[in-house]
Amino acid sequence: MAKKGLLIALVVAAVIAVSLYGFVKGTYNDFVTLDEKVKSSWAQVENQLQRRFDLIPNLVETVKGYAKHEREVLTEVTNARARVGGAGTIPDKIQANNELTSALSRLLVVVENYPDLKANQNFLKLQDELAGTENRIATERRRYNEAVQAYNVRVRSFPANLLAGMFGFGQATFFEAPAAARTAPQVKF
Repeated sequence: MAKKGLLIALVVAAVIAVSLYGFVKGTYNDFVTLDEKVKSSWAQVENQLQRRFDLIPNLVETVKGYAKHEREVLTEVTNARARVGGAGTIPDKIQANNELTSALSRLLVVVENYPDLKANQNFLKLQDELAGTENRIATERRRYNEAVQAYNVRVRSFPANLLAGMFGFGQATFFEAPAAARTAPQVKF
């Protein structure tokens, strides 16, 4: 009788151990999968940000030829681009790119005052490239934020949150629009 009780206890303990192992393994692997999705999504955002980063010098040079007295705006775009190039962490990159987006908006408002520039084929091509890139950036930001949301929900959900802390998985940072983006730029003729 004692042997039968010991055997039942061992079977129950083995079932609990296997279940616990399965839960820990599955939860850890979920964290790894979601973390990699966040990293992959961020890499796509960076690809599009790099494309915009590479287009800006050509756009600025084209505008310079027409808008010689708009140095402040051109300098602001150039400085914002430099901050993007120097940003290291994801939050720093988000902040620097938000500043660049704001500076580019002001540059495009300045362009409205130069009809010859707006008709220039080089400028039109660059403006189209930039508009396409901004659309791609918006799409990749959305995908990144979706990946961050899925990851953060898993990291914060009980009981997975207990394991998240043990394995060093913390919340990821969302890509948020700057406050200035809530106000449309003013075009004046």
